[in-house]
Amino acid sequence: MDAESIQAGRERWQRRYDAAGGSDRATRSGLPLEPLYGPPEGSDDPRFERIGWPGEFPFTRGLYANGYRGRPWTIRQFAGFGNARQTNERYRMLLAAGGGGLSVAFDMPTLMGRDSDDPRALGEVGHCGVAIDSAADMETLFDGIKLADVTTSMTISGPAIPIFCMYVAAAERQGATARELNGTLQTDIFKEYIAQKEWLFPPQPHLRLIGDLMEFCAAEMPAYKPLSVSGYHIREAGSTAAQELAFTLADGFAYVELGLSRNLDIEKFAPQLSFFFDAHIDFFEEIAKFRAARRIWARWMRDVYGAKTEKAQWMRFHTQTAGVSLTAQQPDNNIVRTAVEALAAVLGGTNSLHTNALDEVLALPSERAAAIALRTQQVLMEETGVANVVDPLGGSWYIEALTDQIETEAETIFERIRSLGDGNGAGQGTMTAGILRGIDDGWFTGHIADAAFREHELLQTGEQRVVGVNAHTDAAEPPLEILRVSHEVEREQRAVVARRKQSRDDTAVATALAAVRDAARRDGVNLIEPLLDAARAEATLGEMCQLLVAEWGAYSEPPRV
Repeated sequence: MDAESIQAGRERWQRRYDAAGGSDRATRSGLPLEPLYGPPEGSDDPRFERIGWPGEFPFTRGLYANGYRGRPWTIRQFAGFGNARQTNERYRMLLAAGGGGLSVAFDMPTLMGRDSDDPRALGEVGHCGVAIDSAADMETLFDGIKLADVTTSMTISGPAIPIFCMYVAAAERQGATARELNGTLQTDIFKEYIAQKEWLFPPQPHLRLIGDLMEFCAAEMPAYKPLSVSGYHIREAGSTAAQELAFTLADGFAYVELGLSRNLDIEKFAPQLSFFFDAHIDFFEEIAKFRAARRIWARWMRDVYGAKTEKAQWMRFHTQTAGVSLTAQQPDNNIVRTAVEALAAVLGGTNSLHTNALDEVLALPSERAAAIALRTQQVLMEETGVANVVDPLGGSWYIEALTDQIETEAETIFERIRSLGDGNGAGQGTMTAGILRGIDDGWFTGHIADAAFREHELLQTGEQRVVGVNAHTDAAEPPLEILRVSHEVEREQRAVVARRKQSRDDTAVATALAAVRDAARRDGVNLIEPLLDAARAEATLGEMCQLLVAEWGAYSEPPRV
């Protein structure tokens, strides 16, 4: 880019920055800091068209002209264990300690759409997250926490829509309206088939529900993000950074195609999409991955899908530090790993962040470990000066080269996915068709398995060193006191479910579930309102999900050779 164009861009950025406002900043020693650094005035830089300025296309350097100076990332700690009352106490602790948003972890029966009294839930209730069986549990989960005033993220995909309906019903019981609610629902079913394996139905019924939710939120809940496209679980399953980026964005493009197929306005529904990434331990690779992700998404949204407004081209994303990088050996080292990964997420421009606890490789976080994880973010935000300058690593020869390299690799993967969908290898099929074919053929799972195997080989040979595992293993540490969820939680929750079923209006429940069944049998009928009515009547999660499984069938992954 020539010097004149760079100077024009600098002036555009300055106008945006001045309009957004921002205070003067200095280093700890008192050296004054500019809010942004770029090429020296009067110089040219052939790379700069791809780097750009913060707050403008292609958003490599961030979505906002003033970066974290005007809008720090949201501290959103992921938590859930036992029953709704116990998790509510943890949420109150996190909010009192300075957390900025809530993120709900559900137990395995809930993630699979099963009630706590289901025989298949035996031994799992409350152990990897919180047990939620009905809207009454959701009420307890957020007791004393005004849902109209706090953003809430819920990490669940298969039964996401019934859970969402329980959340809306609980908010209504607090006196809030759906339009007042702000938060994020994961809902991303593609990553379940690709990596996490928590599905209910075949892909098409899941996509119908997701499309229904997108329509509902576009009309009734404009601030809410009904779909968080998740790369986190893809990376935790063993993918490379470029695979995580490419598979996740490909899923996102398919959901854009879903919205367009419903005749939704891309300028309205695209800003309601968000993303969820892993921050792994390779510091600079992760920073480059986040920067490349924003740039690729903006370009595809503009050039492929026709989004014209900046907000429709934005990629807003949440980040969680890498659970798979934590070690059971020398677990105190996990505090350091988490801090490094969190810093990578911040330098990459994340919009919100969860930091893992040191003991999560062994159990759900203890209160002390959760507090350390929260304080890790607060130290980064308050003490390090990392928020003083917008995109402080922008223009680094290494960072920019690595960003370009990851982008190139991702584009190669996109072409391959689209070629899966058109059947002739030309790369011109829709992203949706390619993903569905890749799921059926095991293409995604095969590539992730290959990457995970290579990682394991490097660890086994010692080419990749992990402190406490195959390097510097001599330190002895006392055993950790970990959080243990009593099996009494399961007995109590089963009893609660039984009491609620006895005390509710059975006629109202039956009528509501019959309406859900009728809507499921009719193409083109939006299922959100019938499911909302079922949640309001205290139909359980298992009742709603099993009804839909009976209508649409259960999904079984094809055997792989």
